[in-house]
Amino acid sequence: MNIAPVTPSHRQLIALRQPGFGMNGQLFGRQDVFETDLQIFFNQHWILVGVTADIAEPGDVSTIDIGKASIILVRDDDEQVRAYRNVCRHRGARLKEAGKSTVGMLVCPYHQWTYDLDGSLKHAAHMGKDFDPKCRSLSAVHCKVVGTHIFVCLADTPPADISVLEQTLTPRFAPYDLTNSKIAYEAEIIENGNWKLVMENNRECYHCAGTHPELTASFLPEDFGFCTDNMGEDSLKALDEYFQRNADAQRDWESQGHLCAAVEYLGEDAVTQFRTQRLVIAGRGESQTLSTEVACTRLFGELTRRDLGDTHLWTHNSWTHVMSDHAVITYIIPLSPDRTLVRSKWLVHKDAVEGVDYDLQQLTEVWVATNQQDASLVGITHSGTQDPGYAPGPFSAFTESYVDQFSRWYAARLAAHGV
Repeated sequence: MNIAPVTPSHRQLIALRQPGFGMNGQLFGRQDVFETDLQIFFNQHWILVGVTADIAEPGDVSTIDIGKASIILVRDDDEQVRAYRNVCRHRGARLKEAGKSTVGMLVCPYHQWTYDLDGSLKHAAHMGKDFDPKCRSLSAVHCKVVGTHIFVCLADTPPADISVLEQTLTPRFAPYDLTNSKIAYEAEIIENGNWKLVMENNRECYHCAGTHPELTASFLPEDFGFCTDNMGEDSLKALDEYFQRNADAQRDWESQGHLCAAVEYLGEDAVTQFRTQRLVIAGRGESQTLSTEVACTRLFGELTRRDLGDTHLWTHNSWTHVMSDHAVITYIIPLSPDRTLVRSKWLVHKDAVEGVDYDLQQLTEVWVATNQQDASLVGITHSGTQDPGYAPGPFSAFTESYVDQFSRWYAARLAAHGV
């Protein structure tokens, strides 16, 4: 008699992970796991879905699809950023397709129900005298702007600890005045891998020296771990110089009121997970460019100092790098178990002029190359994890500790939701 193999549950797959080792391949490839991930991590948690420059003026709209859900970001007539479910309150038609547009009001293409930018229903023909339009306003989505970052949460009751991120990052972003920035360039990549692999790849720089020649011109991989075993005398000397440079830069920045210290809100009891730190930039120390000098001579806000390092931010669906002259903000949206949308935006001062204040290629070439390289790495890793011969290997305790931590947080958040 042939007995069909028993398919382990999501919880059992989590339990199979050895401490310090990678996740079981089925956690990356199975449709049911993907659907649970989407429901918990992208519908019940705060996620980054855009920047204020996406909706710079009243009437600007940005629509984002997240699995079966869809949200509309809009700047209203009072210049407030709002978010709504992209669902007409009549018979459920989508109000807007994914993408950006500018409107006077939001009009349903089906029966022309018309909504003001504050979400209130202004026009609904043929509904009779007993119909109350006040009960049919658009369904609001919880929305929070931090710096220029637009976070939303689709849950009825959003995690309250978004306040920790807000209180930590608001003073760090303040000198850059990022709400007065514009999008110089934006790009999308569909990576052929599970969203967790995309985030794992972003949480370590073990791979950087071998795969990111453009990024490592300015980025110091030692910031995210190193092992002194078998280091030669020259390497140890270089490490000492790295420590000294970091210490000198942080003392200098802090003396001028620029926050530097790492803040890690990553533990298994955290819901809105994030990490931030001001990182030293290599070479000239100004920006993440091939020359390590600023790509845009019109600095953010009222800044005059170019060498302010890289204020970075991780969340569970995004990563950000803010320099004195430009910022690169990237977020992800899972599309399927093996496909992830990676969307990046390059920001500069709103008054910066292309060809005068910045050269677009110089501004974008580092992260355009890095994103393509990471997409390749995620693709070959996803493919390998689906091989019947795959068995999770051990993490490097020196350079992959944040990947291990992400695995623990992932398991903790599933458990908190009863998975």
